[in-house]
Amino acid sequence: MKRSRFSDEQIIGILQEHEAGAKCADLCRKHGMSEGTFYAWKSKYSGMSVPDVKRLKALEDENGKLKKLLAEQMLDAAAMKELLAKKW
Repeated sequence: MKRSRFSDEQIIGILQEHEAGAKCADLCRKHGMSEGTFYAWKSKYSGMSVPDVKRLKALEDENGKLKKLLAEQMLDAAAMKELLAKKW
């Protein structure tokens, strides 16, 4: 996955500038990003503070690890069923 050029703190700062009254087009030009990126951030991070965003990232990472473990367990279980289904 592509890394963002902006840190969580910068994203929150840009969104707070918008809430303070700055126009979206001006912010996008100033920070060198597209309006689509801005609205994606707004939908994801709207109303969050920096600690909330860090916690969200940590939970997403943990969720990914748990999904990987579940997939491995399911693969092992399927292999065992296949092995036991064979007649000796």
